[in-house]
Amino acid sequence: MPLYLTDDQTLLRDTAKDFVAEHAPVSHMRALRDADDATGFSRDLWKQFAELGFTGMLVPEGDGGLGLGHVEAGLVLEEIGRNLSPSPFLTTAVAAVEALKGSAVREQYFPGIIAGDTVAALAIDEGRKHDGAIAMKAERAGNGFRLTGAKQFVTHGHVADLILVAARTAGSAGDAEGITLFALSKDAASLTADPQRLADASLAARLELNGVEVDADAVVGDVDQGGTILNRLLAAGRTGASAELVGVAGGAADMTYAYLKDRKQFGVPIGSFQALQHRAAHLYSEMEVARAAVLKAQQLLDAGADASEAVSVAKAMTGLATTLAVQEGVQMHGGIGMTDEFDIGFYMKRARVLAEMFGDTNFHANQLALAAGY
Repeated sequence: MPLYLTDDQTLLRDTAKDFVAEHAPVSHMRALRDADDATGFSRDLWKQFAELGFTGMLVPEGDGGLGLGHVEAGLVLEEIGRNLSPSPFLTTAVAAVEALKGSAVREQYFPGIIAGDTVAALAIDEGRKHDGAIAMKAERAGNGFRLTGAKQFVTHGHVADLILVAARTAGSAGDAEGITLFALSKDAASLTADPQRLADASLAARLELNGVEVDADAVVGDVDQGGTILNRLLAAGRTGASAELVGVAGGAADMTYAYLKDRKQFGVPIGSFQALQHRAAHLYSEMEVARAAVLKAQQLLDAGADASEAVSVAKAMTGLATTLAVQEGVQMHGGIGMTDEFDIGFYMKRARVLAEMFGDTNFHANQLALAAGY
């Protein structure tokens, strides 16, 4: 597979770049933070995403969507990352849509997602770090199930219209089998959400399910067979988060390169100093390698191939490259890089949160080691 974009993909990238830069720049995120916005994103902006067709990119044409792939979704996510735009695009239009494909539940939620009326949250993690272990119980109750347990780090969990919950209907925590995925509505009884402000000013909730009862229609796929769907959801989410990380790195790098050209010491731009040139060149090369890794994972997902290792490579490499980008950005800006009035610090905060989503660099490096037999 060639690691470059087609003409149509390039056109989409340019459209997304112009739209996000105009309607959701860093100042948009700063304004939401300063207002202590309780939602965490703009629903009006989400509707604008829908008007452009972005929210239905991964929805099959037969279900009313555009039927595009992860490469195209990644182009939008990269611009979201570049501008630090608060948006439910990753959780809703990418991960949730991928999980709902082919299920009967999709008929209930796809129209709302396509129209920009529905926001989805992913209730997967239960511990302080993403480890893949699902312990939440889903016990039979009448013609449905009763869910009991807690979920952590649920982005948009306090305002989501749809919450995808991974629970255990058989086996024990850590088992690959016995997982079932449930689609819960936001008004489910005995469901409470405690939103917390994260380092990047976004909101994620701790969900408590105290005997939440759902009927059999809430099951996504088949009972005890949700592991396959969950893996598909995670692959889409991890690849999407990697694309957004590339955007964060790109935004931080662009700001840093501009500063190197403008800031002067001893009467010359600091970008003329060889030591800083070497660091900038190193950053550029690391970012290009990470971008190629993401595109490879996206192409494999779109081809329906086994992309598990490529996805882990992409998530691990973008975590490293973006960490380098934001650290170099703050350091090369000097003292002003540590001030709130300068935007570069926001990139570091967003990178830290994104790096943790769906598993950090160490988690995915370990996954690759296990796949290699270590």
